[in-house]
Amino acid sequence: MANAGAVFRRGALVERPAPRNARALHAYLLALKEHGFDAAPVPVGLTGDGREQLTFIPGEVALPPFRDWVMTRAALESVGSLLRRLHETSAAVAVDSRAGWSRDLADPEGGRMLCHNDVCPENVVFRGGRAAALIDFDLAAPGRPLWDVAMTARYWVPMLDPGSAAGFYPSGLDAPARLRILADSYGLPPRDRGELPGVIEQATEVCRAFVARRVAGGDPVYCQALAERGGWERWDRMQTWLADHRKTFTAALLR
Repeated sequence: MANAGAVFRRGALVERPAPRNARALHAYLLALKEHGFDAAPVPVGLTGDGREQLTFIPGEVALPPFRDWVMTRAALESVGSLLRRLHETSAAVAVDSRAGWSRDLADPEGGRMLCHNDVCPENVVFRGGRAAALIDFDLAAPGRPLWDVAMTARYWVPMLDPGSAAGFYPSGLDAPARLRILADSYGLPPRDRGELPGVIEQATEVCRAFVARRVAGGDPVYCQALAERGGWERWDRMQTWLADHRKTFTAALLR
């Protein structure tokens, strides 16, 4: 949403607006590659007009409304496995504390590992129906691995009441079962499973505050999206639904 109309593919490269911490972010992406993680763009350089160049990753990226193949069990399992691979590699990469990482969707409790924070369907490259790579690390920031799992669950389960999910996701998705599948494919330990529903609620509050800041600042993209997707009433309904079903989600994760 933030870079709509400003990202271009030029052969084997993608050129896009550079985030303000591009140099630190590029160093992180290069470190991921050096540590064996091959499922992210490789930075090539910065242009004189404030843009960045990264390698193009071939594959298929889902856009809403999401088709059935995006929400299959195999797709969900592959997202969980890919996120675990990212975290295992990211844990070995030192975090530059001076980089000015984005606070937009960052873990309020912080952490020693850099999290992606925006593993939504639009930022996952698929091949053959399975997640092959992650793109758009602009919102990366230090945090807990569990925070990144919670953020990912919001989009991929999805952690939305049926009314909010309608029009964007296929009907009939079993949220408790899909949350368990994501946790299993990631390899989430028992203690984190018990905490995950509450962290998802916390992540939803952070996402709402992010949207509120963009709307208050007059961002036309977010103002339009808020109006088209049901306004603040949708956020109220979503948060109430999460709280009402917390015990159900916890039971599904721990059984």
